[in-house]
Amino acid sequence: MGWAPSRHSSLALGVREAPAGGWLVPPGAAYQFDPEDSLEELRELATSDGARVVGTALQRTAAPDPATLVGRGKVTEVRAAAQAAGADFVVFDHDLTPTQLRNLEEALDSKVLDRTQLILDIFARRARSREGQLQVELAQLNYLLPRLAGRGTLLSRLGGGIGTRGPGEQQLEFDRRRIRARIRRLKEAIERVRSRRALQRENRRSQQFSTVALVGYTNAGKSTLFNSLTKSGVTTSSRLFATLDPTLRALTLKSHRRVLLSDTVGFIRKLPPHLVAAFRATLEELEAASLLVHVTDASHPQREQQDAAVAAQLESLGLSSAARIHVWNKVDRLPPEEAKHLRARYEGSPREAVTSAYTGEGLDRLLQKFDECLGGEPVTEVEFDLPSWDARRLALLHRYGEVLSTEFAGGRTLVRARVGESIRKRLQRNRSERGRSGSNN
Repeated sequence: MGWAPSRHSSLALGVREAPAGGWLVPPGAAYQFDPEDSLEELRELATSDGARVVGTALQRTAAPDPATLVGRGKVTEVRAAAQAAGADFVVFDHDLTPTQLRNLEEALDSKVLDRTQLILDIFARRARSREGQLQVELAQLNYLLPRLAGRGTLLSRLGGGIGTRGPGEQQLEFDRRRIRARIRRLKEAIERVRSRRALQRENRRSQQFSTVALVGYTNAGKSTLFNSLTKSGVTTSSRLFATLDPTLRALTLKSHRRVLLSDTVGFIRKLPPHLVAAFRATLEELEAASLLVHVTDASHPQREQQDAAVAAQLESLGLSSAARIHVWNKVDRLPPEEAKHLRARYEGSPREAVTSAYTGEGLDRLLQKFDECLGGEPVTEVEFDLPSWDARRLALLHRYGEVLSTEFAGGRTLVRARVGESIRKRLQRNRSERGRSGSNN
């Protein structure tokens, strides 16, 4: 999606609206983040995007300034600090209006990014699949479109770096008509992705595959848990949004039931709405999941606020009533007494689990809870002996089971497959099943 130097310097600025008597999270949020913790998260975001933060500032204000968000005095202070530190750009932990963005860039004589631009840039860096790149570009153009007016030559600046890893210089100079045409083409391409994913989900349902989806705040340890459960090698990192493109792997539970485990992009507070809308094709995988596994970093000091942010995002997707297990992960990072208290409180609950994806603690119990929550009929591995002319039953196996092997000998077809109990009984009626179940293997 574009090139950026591996190292940039920046000065991050956090802003909070605060009437007399206390600090408030911006209107519309149902959870509170401490301003300093919010600013620290902005620092982590900037670092994840390859920046080196050289300074921070926190503005206390009863109401945002409509022209610059922070007021002329703070702008003067930030300009002096940024120039003294040699900062290449300034990041605001707040969404900026087109007017504020333009005024700040003129007043600071520097590139200015808001929180949404920073997150979009990280997604552009991390997108690897074609569909991921399409979705990121759609979000970028939807963000850019209302900000075209008055930007003038600012949009045609050459160069790479954080905040410029967008659709490219040529596209940034498109007029509204051409950008809307590009948005329309992207939506059509994403709609094809959605159709293809819908067919894949239908195929999985026809084969009696249940999907278990990992969800949670970014950097909660979902990918490490995914690797530990499936013995996979998905890339993990302590940086935010290390996982962007969804990953599916088969997982065999204690009951011999085969499910698909899905690793998804992490949520974050104030996730840009353009990004949520653009990634609808990916997030639909959550809607189709039989079970959601909400992973929490139990060692994080803001874990309650992070959980509330995830709950709000799931509610916005219409998933607040979905079947769910809450996993308290990274228990190995807790002090011994706190870890003991967490185990005593949650391990007995059918919908809670305490784990360490790093050490493997609690993973067997977690798999058992997957079985308990999914319910449904047991799945067994069986060998069927069918006449070679019996295409109907062979098609039934392929449609509703997982065919593991097929052999042809002496006018017979030997098929080994994983099937549900109801399908096994249905095929038994012709008395041509050998009945060698693999459930005790």
